[in-house]
Amino acid sequence: MDIKEIQSLIKFVAKSGASEVKLEMEDIKITIRTGSVPSTPETTIVQQIPMAQAPAIPVAQSPATAETAASAKEETAAPAADDSKYITIKSPIIGTFYRKPSPDKPVFVEVGSTIKPGDVLCVIEAMKLFNDIESEVAGKIVKVLVDDSSPVEFDQPLFLVDPS
Repeated sequence: MDIKEIQSLIKFVAKSGASEVKLEMEDIKITIRTGSVPSTPETTIVQQIPMAQAPAIPVAQSPATAETAASAKEETAAPAADDSKYITIKSPIIGTFYRKPSPDKPVFVEVGSTIKPGDVLCVIEAMKLFNDIESEVAGKIVKVLVDDSSPVEFDQPLFLVDPS
């Protein structure tokens, strides 16, 4: 794993809002912690397992930003009380939310679209894998709660569906 791949991993974890990620491979062990203690900056620890000819990988550190924390809180805010009659479809994984299968294709669903169980609603990219998120309910899309190409957290609300 080279330094560019590690930097990409750090950026992905920072965008995803995960609090801690551990990755262990044959010759490298990486732990990335974000926002564990509010008074300390985010830290990233990279540890190389000693090998005879392998160069050491430096410890990287990235500062915490209040902007990122504030935007993550806004995205995870619960829907208003008047939305209680709707079913909330939530993200099953951490990743990047996409409304389209590719940039040149139309979106999977729009506000007002009628859906049934098994219909693909969006795609969430996690670690370079694109996961189709399928509906488990039938109904009509009332609201899309996440912007296209935005990072999402596990169990974050994505869509509001009117089951009637």
